Amino acid sequence: MIAKLKNLGPGLLFAGAAIGVSHLVQSTRAGADFGLGLLWALLLANLFKYPFFQYGPRYAAATGESLLDGYKKMGKGVLAAYFILTFATMFTIQTAVTIVTAGLATSIFGNLGFNPVLAVKIWTVIVLIVCLGLLVIGKYKFLDNLIKLIIILLSISTVSAVAMALYGNNTGISLVQVLPKETTQIAFLIAFMGWMPAPLDISIWHSLWAVEKQKGDKKYQSKTALFDFNIGYIGTIILGIGFVLLGCLVMFGSGETFSNSAGGFSSQLIQMYTTSLGDWAYIIIGIAAFTTMFSTTLTCLDASPRAMDRTLELLFSKDYTHGYLAWILLLVLGTVCIFFFFASEMGLLIEIATILSFITAPFYAIINYKLISGKHTPKQWRPNKKLHILSWSGIIFLIGFSIWYLSTF
Repeated sequence: MIAKLKNLGPGLLFAGAAIGVSHLVQSTRAGADFGLGLLWALLLANLFKYPFFQYGPRYAAATGESLLDGYKKMGKGVLAAYFILTFATMFTIQTAVTIVTAGLATSIFGNLGFNPVLAVKIWTVIVLIVCLGLLVIGKYKFLDNLIKLIIILLSISTVSAVAMALYGNNTGISLVQVLPKETTQIAFLIAFMGWMPAPLDISIWHSLWAVEKQKGDKKYQSKTALFDFNIGYIGTIILGIGFVLLGCLVMFGSGETFSNSAGGFSSQLIQMYTTSLGDWAYIIIGIAAFTTMFSTTLTCLDASPRAMDRTLELLFSKDYTHGYLAWILLLVLGTVCIFFFFASEMGLLIEIATILSFITAPFYAIINYKLISGKHTPKQWRPNKKLHILSWSGIIFLIGFSIWYLSTF
């Protein structure tokens, strides 16, 4: 068991990146506003996105290259499109996850003697500096080892919180499913599915992590890579359901709504759980919430610069010695700038980021499927009939819901 855990890595990094805003914020809100009525959306999003996420580690295991290398073989236009889409969204996404982490840090560790608004800003800088130090000094190997500890801590604390909420529940739980009809509800549904379990471009991050893992671990091949991915993916589904249950059990029908500010949301979230479950639950909820968002902040801060550096290398056929460092510093500065201007609009930032992720999802689904099914992937690694059917169904699902959303507004 310990040997298997040592061989895991990129799949858990995927889980660390995925289990964040989509779970703590969106899933909790889904449970608070709809009870268990949106479980269908959670399960469908995970089902139809599955093949496109799996194609990241599959391609890396088959070729020893990242998806970005494969995109270049499909034509530099595909790679250029990825660069533009990522540059347009990476700062908003990083800000969205960091702002929630900073808000939680403020609620758990205190205001550091400042007023609440300034305290969140200071914690934002602290969180980013800590993450930056861990990544620049520790590099991938440290991240690979740290994420295992974080995921174990996150899983235990979240499952414990759900168990306590279920134990203290005295009312029935309805499994009646709901299809939102109002404009604001449809917007939330698309945002919910946009990051459930994660944006599709994380498949590219996963392939980069898999290539990096292969460099230091010769045992990380074929079956191990797919097993690693499946463990991480199943974990995100289970914890997603867990956060929906938490929102349903402690807030559904209460008439309360979440604040749009980072500090307000975080305080409200933890207070909501402790009021319902008791003060003794504070530490467990705090650990679950903070580890959820810290892991996402850390993995996103590593992955976007890693992807952008590799994209530029492929576009210009040139190695950049300090490319990763330059991109990570740019992302930190950009995140701080956006945060200081939009600190009070956490809800809006998250909605913009999640909706953009859903609308761009068909692009990533199509190119990932085309790459893994084409001549650049060895035949034995191409999808079987079931994966082909699921891939086509997923593409239709993603395009259909995007058109439905765009036609509604």
